[in-house]
Amino acid sequence: MKEKFIKSTITLILGGFITKILGLFIKIITTRVIGLEGISLYSLILPTFSLAMTITTLSLPISISKLVAEDKYNNKSIIFSTLPISIIINIIVIITLILSSKFLSINLLNDERCIYPIIAISLTLPFISMSSLIRSYFFGKQQMLPHVISNIIEQITRIILILIFIPHTIKQGIVNAVCSLILVNIISETISFIILFIFLPNKFNITKQDIKPNKKYIKNILNISIPNTIGRIITSIFYFFEPIILMYFLTNAGYSSNFITTEYGIIEGYVIPLITLPNFFTIALSNSLLPVISNYHSKGNKKAIKLKLKQALIISLFIGLSVLIILRLFPDFFLKLIYNTNLGKNYLLVLLPVFILYYIQPPLIAVLQGINKSKELVIHETIGIILKLLIIIITSKLNIGLYTLILGISINILITTYLHYKTIKKSI
Repeated sequence: MKEKFIKSTITLILGGFITKILGLFIKIITTRVIGLEGISLYSLILPTFSLAMTITTLSLPISISKLVAEDKYNNKSIIFSTLPISIIINIIVIITLILSSKFLSINLLNDERCIYPIIAISLTLPFISMSSLIRSYFFGKQQMLPHVISNIIEQITRIILILIFIPHTIKQGIVNAVCSLILVNIISETISFIILFIFLPNKFNITKQDIKPNKKYIKNILNISIPNTIGRIITSIFYFFEPIILMYFLTNAGYSSNFITTEYGIIEGYVIPLITLPNFFTIALSNSLLPVISNYHSKGNKKAIKLKLKQALIISLFIGLSVLIILRLFPDFFLKLIYNTNLGKNYLLVLLPVFILYYIQPPLIAVLQGINKSKELVIHETIGIILKLLIIIITSKLNIGLYTLILGISINILITTYLHYKTIKKSI
């Protein structure tokens, strides 16, 4: 188990590094082609995208990974038992998004240009769901190479498609360019799915019995996925309403909608992605950690869980501190290198210290999920998000502009990290 965990973590970190470098090229290409206006529009509909993905995936990948890791079930039956759930949810969400796209854009997001990007989002959801389901099987088996290879090829595909389509569609307007940026996911996720399917073991023969949904498995899957999904939906709903609340209260405070949209785009399109760019290290660590913790928890080995958590936290803190120092010393360099701008530097410098704690959250979340504390995880995240929005509302009249959002983000990270750690300490 120890050898497999180390091998899985190293594979994910190396793969994540390559994927992030490719992702960096995507950001550079995208920001230069569609510009600040395009980034601002994309940032405006990103919470909608996040909410839709949260609902359609229903945390089923986490359920599959956890059950496969426990090594008690028919893995093929687990996967096929999730398919009917996934298909039904995708159909409902797609229809809902298409029918409500105009209302969401005009009445909530206050930007009619969001209509077609929201429709584009709906079309990508089934492809994202399918690739995430098969990917979770390999996570449960701690076989990370298929995930890494599929991710790398997916990113290369995305780069090629962006280079081909975005320069052409930008000539037809920002809306077309943003729609193309979203629809690229259909092809890249399909290719990722095909690669993952190829990596399935030769003995992975599918029988009629495997295809038939297992009621017991469905119950176990839902017992894991529903608490996680509730938490993610709550997070995504609040994230969805975040720009709406910002727009409402800051316009009432005297700020123009154009100023708010632009500054929000700078924070969500430049600052946050830059700070979280190296987060693939801790995400890789947490993806390797979840099946290991699930296995140890099923055997009641609390000592091993504590040891793995301690190791993960030390590595994560080291990464977070390194990021803080590098970005603190060279903020202009990295903003110029990636986004060809120095906009957002002041926001970046304010957020850096608190994001050290952000880097230890993925391992903490993985442990909470592995020891069946998903309900507590939901409560923590809900408390953090409510406090974030309250901070935004309360400080909106202090004439500090979008620093009200910066303050809300900081409080959210501090509170949720503390609650995660406190719960784990009590449990193990």
